[in-house]
Amino acid sequence: MPNQEPLPADVARADSLAAMARRLASPAHLAQLCRWCARVAREEGAQALWREIDFRLRLALHRDTWRYRADLPTRRQLRHQRAAGVPGGPVISVCVPLYNTPERFLRQLIGSLRRQSWPHWQLVLADASDADHPAPGRIARKAAAKDSRILYTKLAENGGISANTRAALALATGDWICLADHDDLLYPNALYEVARRAAGGADLVYSDEIVLTADLRHLVDYHFKPDFAPDYLRGCNYITHLAAFSRALLEAAGGGPDPAYDGAQDYDLLLRLTEQARRVEHIPQVLYIWRSHAGSTAQSIETKPYALAAGCRAVQAHLDRVGLPGTVRAIPGCPGAYETDYALTGTPLVSVLIPSKDHVEDLSRCLTALYDKAGYDNFEVLVIENNSADPATFAFYEEARARWPRLRVVTYEGPFNFSAVNNFGRRFAAGEHLLLLNNDVEPLTDRFLDRMLQFSQRPDVGCVGAKLFYPDDTIQHGGVFLGIGGTAGHSHKSHPRASAGDLYRLAVPQNLMAVTGACLMVKTALYDACGGLDESDFAVAYNDIDLCLKLWQQGYTNVFTPFAQGYHYESKSRGLDNTGENARRYEKEKAAFIRKYGSLIQKGDPYYNPHFNLLFENYGLK
Repeated sequence: MPNQEPLPADVARADSLAAMARRLASPAHLAQLCRWCARVAREEGAQALWREIDFRLRLALHRDTWRYRADLPTRRQLRHQRAAGVPGGPVISVCVPLYNTPERFLRQLIGSLRRQSWPHWQLVLADASDADHPAPGRIARKAAAKDSRILYTKLAENGGISANTRAALALATGDWICLADHDDLLYPNALYEVARRAAGGADLVYSDEIVLTADLRHLVDYHFKPDFAPDYLRGCNYITHLAAFSRALLEAAGGGPDPAYDGAQDYDLLLRLTEQARRVEHIPQVLYIWRSHAGSTAQSIETKPYALAAGCRAVQAHLDRVGLPGTVRAIPGCPGAYETDYALTGTPLVSVLIPSKDHVEDLSRCLTALYDKAGYDNFEVLVIENNSADPATFAFYEEARARWPRLRVVTYEGPFNFSAVNNFGRRFAAGEHLLLLNNDVEPLTDRFLDRMLQFSQRPDVGCVGAKLFYPDDTIQHGGVFLGIGGTAGHSHKSHPRASAGDLYRLAVPQNLMAVTGACLMVKTALYDACGGLDESDFAVAYNDIDLCLKLWQQGYTNVFTPFAQGYHYESKSRGLDNTGENARRYEKEKAAFIRKYGSLIQKGDPYYNPHFNLLFENYGLK
């Protein structure tokens, strides 16, 4: 038989599309589709059905879909919200400073308040517009005359955004406060969702948001956020809009925006509020439209360089108040993101555990980089030998002992079990902190140990993970999210090394449920209290995630820091998990993980917004 020529790409693609079309047109699929349409129409209404169909068509055609998101309220839902109300819900004062606001923007803002499904609101407009901009005052006064819920005051002078906002707050009488910019809008269910959380016991809530062009016709960006993450907030103001809080919390936090932080006044206020809040809740719905136009912060904070300096001061003041000694600087190339270099408390011993089997080149590179980049002297290294067969390996161990101080080699006898190997190494460790480090990781950044220890030393922190790259300079590890692929997956996997990530999630520290054991620091006492790594259920896979989750369930936070970086030459030593005996072992461990953490997986990772997909590790939208 003659060799067959490969099909041209366009022919192969056409065949694939034709096959897909045949599947979609099959009687079984059409029947399923009809049942689905009937259910959506019956339970959610014709508007929801049309939106679902239109959304999918636009998605398939790569068209703009922001108007058709599944979390947008339908007319039926808004009618239900108006009829049902929220028992015990508060009056919410929306405070807005005006300054030379374009007429169209202000009319749209007022209209968005009037369309709210929660009727118990108050719109307070404090106008500092120049004399040659009378339109904001004229529009606001007319609106106030028609609706008693709208209050207007003309300020004698423009005192800056913080002072003007404080003037609006002085008139507000609501139980809750919501701050909005004069050129933005609220979705019609925004205040209803705030009222629900307020009645449920929260004292600070925030939502997702969307950034649109000035004419509100085109998408600029989505801001899909995690649940409350204090280390993330210290790195950037990821909360922004919509943010609402109780009046009592505002008073406990020292009052409204501080003019000393104009340009980052909302950031300073949110830091103060979260310091005092008993319960912070994230609403994973888009409730706010941030309008992007020339000069707006939504377009680029770089248009307001004074805001960057104010943000730096705001974070520093926050650290001083909460007793976290450190110095803050703006991160170059990431406007609005900040790096804190935390001071170390004492000089605790760090024990670095490195499992090893042959591959001398990998181990040599790992040790050379570790001793060169540690930036911290009080550490020991325990190389845990397991089943090496190359005589050169043992010759290298002798060389390593002579070359590097505080290095020992201990021998684990038995079949490879990553958990057991590390638990065995821990028996010889004298450190207050352990660093689990794969022999195929090469530290890249100066002060590698120092920057991880800064977080591990905190009493509220469980495990600390580093930022790891593949040798091709793409992201291997930027934190772990529960639920991806049915179990857990890595954040932003395969994104370019230079990427700052979605909303700076690769550029600033993150609070997470888990980090990778390829480079993981943890207090020895916590490691011991958890029984170390699980040798029976998770010999090779999921042992690191299991350790992190056990600590997370006890109330500890796990932290990813982008300031400790390294290459990870993943799985060189032991092979991949997709062939032969490795595949069978992996499937067994995967099943054990799902049995143990199925309820957490079903509930969803609080640090991974439900708008993102669970199929891939690319941080892509559903």
